[in-house]
Order: sequence, then structure tokens, then C-alpha cells
Amino acid sequence: MLVLLPPSETKAIGGEGAPLDLDALSFPELNPVRDKLVSALEDLANDVPASLKALDISERQLDEIERNAALRTSETTPALLRYTGVLYDNLAFGTLKKAEKERAYQRLAVASALFGAIRGGDPVPAYRLSGGSTLPSHGSLRTVWKPVLEPVFKDADEFVVDLRSGAYSSLARIPHAVVVRVITSEGKIVSHFNKAHKGLLARAIVTTSTEPGDLKGLVKVARKAGLKIVPTGEKTADLITD
Repeated sequence: MLVLLPPSETKAIGGEGAPLDLDALSFPELNPVRDKLVSALEDLANDVPASLKALDISERQLDEIERNAALRTSETTPALLRYTGVLYDNLAFGTLKKAEKERAYQRLAVASALFGAIRGGDPVPAYRLSGGSTLPSHGSLRTVWKPVLEPVFKDADEFVVDLRSGAYSSLARIPHAVVVRVITSEGKIVSHFNKAHKGLLARAIVTTSTEPGDLKGLVKVARKAGLKIVPTGEKTADLITD
């Protein structure tokens, strides 16, 4: 199965892996666009004012531009260790057993503005780029990614669970994926606890040796982990926070 997680703006720094090797990443069909975007970010880093505007950051975040300038030379680390924040805190990758970590590397993937999609074990550097960004040299990332990402997902012979957030969902449609949204028991869309519950669902998926192959299997795994999840259609489900 393939569980698509949203990324995070914040990322762990450093790593013990060799510099970026696009051939070491999953979904090699995406490498031409990855290479183009990496080069674009490196070039953009030479123009600080343009970088600040394109990345929507302040002068207090100049270190983010420095990381983009070193994309091909800085250390890498597995994606599930690179991304940080509420979702990844609740996944708590570091507390998983060895077999569970291996399942996480295979079953979980991250929707990335820079790399399109990467599996949890793919080695990546720290970088700054958001799904809603517009690069001076390439325009909106939606325009860049949609033509290449959608065919990759369409051809994926896997059960796909889509936990992406809005900006990343717009990079590619996945009609056959099961989409899970997080709501309250009153039916209100959750913002504050959204990522936390997605992290808990991701953890439930990797802490079981049983690999869900459809929505019914996903619901069974989630409920076994104590999560309240309700199917709302053939390819949709609600994860209820209370």
C-alpha cells in the first residue's frame, strides 16, 4: 500500500547520509522534474530578495536559503526523519520497532513540493519549498508537477490512502485513492488536531503486520488502534477526533 502524508515546513537539519542522489529515490519517473527543480532552487538561492519572496519567508530565515543552495552537497537522511512537526511527532518513528520502521519506510510516502513523492526511507536533504510556491523560472508547482505526478499515481499498482493537505492535493489528482479527512463528532473540519490524528493513523498502519488492501481493511486497522474512523463512500472516510 501507499499512504501519502503531507510534508512539513520545518525539517530536521543535518543527517548521516551521502549527498542527494536522485537515483536513490522512489518513483524514478519523476527524476527529470526533480533535477530541474533542485537546480532552480540552487539558482534562486543566489538572489536573496527573490528567494524570500518565492519561498514566502522572512530575513530571519536566511538559513533556509542557505540549505537550498547546498541541496546537492549537504547530508541526507530518510524522509521520515527529515520531516518534523505535529504529524511526525504523533507517528513517533523513533519509537517504532525495527520491523515497524521497515514497514513505515515502504508503506508511508511524503508528498513533496521538491521531489513530488518519496517513500519514507528515501534519503533527502533539508530544503525549503512549499506546495503553493511559485518559482520565477517555472511558475506554479501545480503546473510543473501535475502532468508527471498524475500518471505515476495512476499506474501505481497499490492501495493508495491520501492524507495530503490542500496545497499538495492540488499537485496531482488520484481518483482511485481513499481520501481520509479529519472531523469532529459534530462534523466540523478539524484544523488544530488534523495533523495529529493523521500521524496516529499512519502509526496504526505501520504497527500492524497486516497490510490493508482496501477501505474495509484500513478501517479495521484504524479501529483496532483505537481510532474512530467511519467510511462515508466507496473511497472516502472520516477520522473523528472526539
